[in-house]
Amino acid sequence: MTQWVEEPAGGRDRGLTALGRAWLEVLVRPRRFFRAGVAPGDQAPGLVFAVGVVCVEEATRLALVPGTPVVAGRPLSTRALVLALAVVLVAPLVLHLVAAIQTLLLIPFVSDRAGISETVQVIAYASAPCVLAGVPIPALRVLCGLYGATLLVVGLAVVHEISLPRAALLGALPAALVFGYGFRGFAAAAELLDGADILTVSVGT
Repeated sequence: MTQWVEEPAGGRDRGLTALGRAWLEVLVRPRRFFRAGVAPGDQAPGLVFAVGVVCVEEATRLALVPGTPVVAGRPLSTRALVLALAVVLVAPLVLHLVAAIQTLLLIPFVSDRAGISETVQVIAYASAPCVLAGVPIPALRVLCGLYGATLLVVGLAVVHEISLPRAALLGALPAALVFGYGFRGFAAAAELLDGADILTVSVGT
């Protein structure tokens, strides 16, 4: 269950400024961030962070990418509904589901691991690069996904005190679910490959 610990041992400060600082810090100093900023039982700031990332990403995508289905001839209302569902329902559910999967993957191989609360926070903060994943530029979206997956691996290694290779192996499936499917990194990679094939054919002819 998500908790909001008023005075956690470590953990993150609250407020918009703290969210912005957390976003910047996890991007540029991930090891330091995960070591100092993840606290047992203090899931709520991480959940707010992940929801904020999804909100920006989805709002950008809905504004810039055509083709969103329209309900009752009201495009703005439809976009608002899609955004609300993504932020209020989908993001929290996916975050906790993937954290549960990650925990199940850790259990057989990491006996002295941190708790599921810390895993939730690692996944949430690893999503930081994906604020830009809504921009319809395939290369940028792929980069966001790869950077997010890298942050997830680093976070798992630091928080659960395991090696980077082991963290990469155990975090591969959650990374694929979150960054490959959730933030559409796989679809962006497919677009890049299709574009490369078209370019190759054009040059060949």
